[in-house]
Amino acid sequence: MCPLVFNMSKSAVFPGFHALSEPVRIQIIELLQDSQELCVNEIAGQLGINQSRLSFHLKILNQSGLAITRRQGRYVYYSLNVEQFSMLEEYLSQMKQFEGH
Repeated sequence: MCPLVFNMSKSAVFPGFHALSEPVRIQIIELLQDSQELCVNEIAGQLGINQSRLSFHLKILNQSGLAITRRQGRYVYYSLNVEQFSMLEEYLSQMKQFEGH
């Protein structure tokens, strides 16, 4: 079996896949995909979860690079980082190229 060689660092993609492993974070991503940008209060209201739990999940999405923040006054707005999703897609695409080897 030949080793898989990818053009990108695994340390660059692992946080993204970890962030995608939690259903609440998938729900957040789907909300942001539909709305483009939301503040914490809006996300919490739509998902029906408390802000401390939501903040934990938003922090993971932000650290993984899947979400980006914009501060306006006392509010923090979240949106998706499409480039990071593209990198994960590219990683999976490269992996698929080795299918059957």
